Amino acid sequence: MPKPVVAIVGRPNVGKSTLFNRIVGGRVAIVEDEPGVTRDRLYLEAEWAGRSFTLVDTGGLDFQENGEINRGVRRQIELAIQEANVVLFVVDARAGLNPDDEDAAAIIRRLNKPAVLAANKVENYGSQTQLYEFYRLGLGEPVPVSAAEGLNTGDLLDRLVELLPHEEEEKYPADTIKIAVIGRPNVGKSSLVNTILGEERVIVSKISGTTRDAIDTPFERDGRPYVIIDTAGMRRKSKVGGLTEKYSAIRALKAVDRSDVVLIVLDAVAGVTEQDKRIAGYAHEAGKATVIVVNKWDLINKDDRTMNRFTENIREELSFMQYAPVVYISALTGQRVPRVLELVDFVAGQHAIRLSTPNINNLIKEAVMHNPPPGDKSRRLKIMYATQGGVKPPKFILFVNEPELMHFSYRRYLENQFRNAYGFEGTPIWFGLRRRSKEEQ
Repeated sequence: MPKPVVAIVGRPNVGKSTLFNRIVGGRVAIVEDEPGVTRDRLYLEAEWAGRSFTLVDTGGLDFQENGEINRGVRRQIELAIQEANVVLFVVDARAGLNPDDEDAAAIIRRLNKPAVLAANKVENYGSQTQLYEFYRLGLGEPVPVSAAEGLNTGDLLDRLVELLPHEEEEKYPADTIKIAVIGRPNVGKSSLVNTILGEERVIVSKISGTTRDAIDTPFERDGRPYVIIDTAGMRRKSKVGGLTEKYSAIRALKAVDRSDVVLIVLDAVAGVTEQDKRIAGYAHEAGKATVIVVNKWDLINKDDRTMNRFTENIREELSFMQYAPVVYISALTGQRVPRVLELVDFVAGQHAIRLSTPNINNLIKEAVMHNPPPGDKSRRLKIMYATQGGVKPPKFILFVNEPELMHFSYRRYLENQFRNAYGFEGTPIWFGLRRRSKEEQ
């Protein structure tokens, strides 16, 4: 199921990004101990009281464009609020109520969107008279917080998770493979979707950003049901001209969350960009089966080494996604497009591999024998037992003596042993560590 989306909105400089970092627990600065995954984030997964959600830092709400209020920008703000399941509306208690706060609150009320009002920059909890004026916004009782100091953020999150929607029932049959097509604007996502479907189901335009919504199209191939989800292009934050594209990106994140397989579409002419890394990073961290699709291959002057060089560059730039197969296509001419669906079937199967517990422990035993775990002074990591905790992606639970001794490089070594033995092509592998007591050891 897609995770609920909570959008932090508000004027510039009210402390939205600080609150974002506080809620996600500082993961923006240190996101996994894994090289290659970009640290510049617009969105991260957060959890509170057992509920997971995607938290989005939207940037400042701009009610003016070139100094003038216009209906187009107002519409963008409405789209921003519409795309979130819950709005976390941040105001500056120190600066007081602002006309822009009132304009944004009016949109939230009109759209009947669940919202929590956070009055930030409150350091003195003995006197909260500065909060009274915010009742005029009509969004209920403001929650006083200090994002910088972390004061009262627990009460804020309690209020927020109460408003999160309950999980929706899956509307497609259980054996349906859901495919999300994501990538930067104008890389040919809609053209790829149309070619796979064999008809013009999605509007295609040379103007980047034509697709504003995430569009579901069910279809069957050889008796197998699929749903392909075309999404809007995801741009770099500094290149997003308005909130429309920012929130089209949120739609793409939702599409990734509810997909089984993600097609990351790259432009062969442009190569791998920083935004491609961000897009791939989200699919990787969401644990999705992935195929890297290099489109516009017909526009490249080639020799007998061109494809190998391009693949080497992809492996270098997307070093955290070595497992993903790469296919070179032209959505315009149809070159190798049938291969895409073949790879979707393949990686979907790899995503669901389940191993027996004896096979897992035999593999771990052999891996440890050939390359003993790392140690720290007098301590050494011991792996006593392992089991599989789930699929999609495959999750393995390692019972160890000292979880903190597990270095990223050894985790990667174990991952490589699993891949060498059982494949797992196109899917990330997750390892969880559990401490065994001394009595159990």
